[in-house]
Order: sequence, then structure tokens, then C-alpha cells
Amino acid sequence: MKQNRDMGHKPALALAAVVLAMAGSAANAVPVNWADWESSSSSNGFTAFGTITSGSETVGVTYNNPLGVGFIQTDGGIDYWQNNRSGRDPATSPYTSPERPDGADNIPEGTDIIALDRAGRQTLTFSQAIANPFFSYVSLNGNGYSFDQDFELLSVGGVDGNDCGYWGCGTSYKNIVDLGNGEFEYQLLGTGEPHGTLRFTGVFDTVSWTSLSNEYWNGFTVGIEGTAVQILPCEVDPTLPECNVVPGVPLPSTVALFGIGLMGFGFSRKKPGINSAG
Repeated sequence: MKQNRDMGHKPALALAAVVLAMAGSAANAVPVNWADWESSSSSNGFTAFGTITSGSETVGVTYNNPLGVGFIQTDGGIDYWQNNRSGRDPATSPYTSPERPDGADNIPEGTDIIALDRAGRQTLTFSQAIANPFFSYVSLNGNGYSFDQDFELLSVGGVDGNDCGYWGCGTSYKNIVDLGNGEFEYQLLGTGEPHGTLRFTGVFDTVSWTSLSNEYWNGFTVGIEGTAVQILPCEVDPTLPECNVVPGVPLPSTVALFGIGLMGFGFSRKKPGINSAG
């Protein structure tokens, strides 16, 4: 397209700059609300209890592994979430990706961690529906995880300028296995000493996965973007007034893009997916 250099278009170009700046400022990494693991018991193998605070909401989170775990840190202990060179630096952490609009902005808090050492299935259960859970892992060497929901791998130690994790560097990748009949499993695999963060997209009340081998030890914690009502209200209740969208009428969140639309730029709005893990 030939560029129009008519000086009369300066106000429109200025508007475009303002709107693009607004759009850019909205494309920051996501502040993650990480779990505070508070207690555990030996009931039904091993069960851990924690809370996640998101704004004024407190979400209970329960982890269950019928086969038990290696150990849990709920208060104090070694900070396995620090980088092996620069300590806790979100700019280079294996667990953050500040350059991504869907990445984690902050490192898992404190020293809380659940360390796994047995192959088998385990489940996280939330006391209310939550949106877009984040899952960070430490030292996934000699093991792998198989989830029943698709995920996006956001950051890995030693990759894209990130420092190594506490135990070193490694690679991580996703492997999708077709189980037939329209069912799939989504494996997190790697080599060396993988440390990193992945993210699920949608509304969840449980997240389940299988450790693929016995390996002492590999650790994890979980965080959320927010409750489902806070982040994806229309997925929870499509009858809300703000969810009744009339075709051709822009949503309130897209009104800021109207100025660009007048200048011939095209935009599309992708509806977040809904997932339920079981």
C-alpha cells in the first residue's frame, strides 16, 4: 500500500501512536499468584494443603499423591527457586518470561515446594474455579510429566537468555501422544537439568498429571492468574450483561482500538478456551 504523506493525516497518526502505546502497555507478562503450601498429611498416601490469594479472594488448593512424595517445604528451607548464578532475578529466571504477554512476571514465592520421587498419577484440586494456572518445576531430570490438558511451555533455564536453575541447565519440550478416539496426552520431557514454567489456558477446578518414572527428586509448585470470575467472567456466566455482545458492536475492551480501525488496520479477538481437567 502506498503511504499517504499528506500532512493532514498527522492527527490520525498521532492517535495511532497513542492507541498502539496503550496496546503495548497491556501486553506485559502476567503477575502470578503462587500457592502458599501450609500443611500436609499422610492421608490417602500424601496430601498437601495450601492457599492462593488473588486480590480479595482466597482459593484453597489441595495436592494428592496416593503413592507419597519425597518431601515438602512449607516454611523455610533451601530456596530452590533461585537462579544458580544471579539468585532471584526475574529478568533472567527460568520461571519468568517478562517479554511474553502470557508469561509469568514473578518467581514462585518463598521456599515452598513439593518434591516428587515416584511414578504415578497425582491431582491438584482448587476450592473454586480458577483461570490460567501456571506450573513451575525444578530438576526434571530422569523424569517427565504427562498431563491430560494441553499446555504452553513459557520459559526454561539456559534458554533465551535465562540463567540456569538451582541444579543446572537442561532442555524441555512438549510431546503430544495420540491415544486414539480423539484423546491425547501432553508430555513435558527434557534432558539435563530442566527448570522452567508452563501455563494452561482456560477455566479449571482440577489439574491432573502422571510422573513417568521414579526419580529422586523433581519439584513443583502451582500459581494462577486469578479466579475464573476475576479473569474470565463470561466463561463462567455467559448471561452477564457485559457478555451479551451484539454482532458488529465492539466489546468495551476493544473500544480503545477503534481509532486504529478507522485507519484500515485489521484486528481480531480470540475467545479464551475453556478447559476442565479430570
